[in-house]
Amino acid sequence: MNGSPYFNDLETRPAEEREAQLFSELPALLAKLQSGMTGWQARLAGIDPASVGTREALAHLPVLRKSELTELQGRTPPFGGLAGSRPARVFMSPGPIFEPQSPVSGAWGFARALYAAGFRQGEILHNCFAYHMTPGGFLLDDGARALGMAVFPAGPGNTELQVDAIAHLRPAGYTGTPDYLKIILDKAAGLGRDVSSIKKALVSGGALFPSLREEYRARGVAVLQAYGTADLGCIAYESAAVEGMIINENMIVEIVRTGTGEPVAEGEVGEVVVTTFNETYPLIRFATADLSAFMPGQSPCGRTNRRIKGWMGRADQTAKVKGMFVHPSQIAEIARRHPELGRLRLTVGREQEQDVMTLHAESAVIDEGLRGKVAESLAAVTKLKGAVNLVPQGSLPNDGKVIADERSYGG
Repeated sequence: MNGSPYFNDLETRPAEEREAQLFSELPALLAKLQSGMTGWQARLAGIDPASVGTREALAHLPVLRKSELTELQGRTPPFGGLAGSRPARVFMSPGPIFEPQSPVSGAWGFARALYAAGFRQGEILHNCFAYHMTPGGFLLDDGARALGMAVFPAGPGNTELQVDAIAHLRPAGYTGTPDYLKIILDKAAGLGRDVSSIKKALVSGGALFPSLREEYRARGVAVLQAYGTADLGCIAYESAAVEGMIINENMIVEIVRTGTGEPVAEGEVGEVVVTTFNETYPLIRFATADLSAFMPGQSPCGRTNRRIKGWMGRADQTAKVKGMFVHPSQIAEIARRHPELGRLRLTVGREQEQDVMTLHAESAVIDEGLRGKVAESLAAVTKLKGAVNLVPQGSLPNDGKVIADERSYGG
């Protein structure tokens, strides 16, 4: 680092050198998994590790989906025979899916993303990702401390207290969901508190819409975004060039045709599939259910790894609303609670730079009492508030779509 615009030299090495290193290390990783982890022994049975030294060969290995993780972990607790050494912490994501944390500092890879966003050693980070049960808070906390920063573990909520802490500690920047920073800035303005120390932010857990990024810029905050998951850590991140998201080092990213393991052509939208070399939790061809596409060429910032367009929606109709996933299965649960309803469709949109959702429900009876009961079920099942629109029977499209994400992601 030492004043360099790059976290280390790995970011600017020739692309061919990176590719050669990753695929020279992959056979050894596969051999280790076959010999030491029961879950991987079953999944990789009959595969010669030495033959998997190219992207073309990797594409013949089976894709691992989140639904399979749930099944494997149920049969062989706690991690389905897919994890290695003793973890530092264990987390639980919806499913439920349990994720082990590596004891190695910085293993999730967010230090690189923070550095690209302008964070530096000795600064204080105001971290608003949740630390409870799921690893969001720890993902950024781990990266910041690996970078040599101090962290204020704010988590979400208690906004007035957060404003007090920012005014006192004068942190250099913010990490959290894209929308919550606006809530903090608006609260501070209403209270007349000085939070001007926050000049930069690295956001994740939801889409950073262009209009919101511009609002932050006008308020003196440079905001970049990172893309990661609880299972994999930081997959890709923006640099100051703001031209796509640069894939992190030490992982292999593929874009495949949704529902298959077949790679698509560059520029074609497909599902993000990742292979990671994390010794505590190695994952081979893990399907994220997120949609994206490879971009041609290299970033103007000088980093040479491949770029993706960023998060472009979900392959499985799942939507991320205010940093939380809403699944089709949850809409089905609401239908079970209200058998008097017909088809249901949840639409997700934006109003005043905030995510909003509306559940459209076919009903023979249109009255406020039923609407209120359905709204209560929506909040209880999704843990999010949303509007309910009761419509006549047969008026919703018969197209199989349960969740319609109507937000524009650009790109």
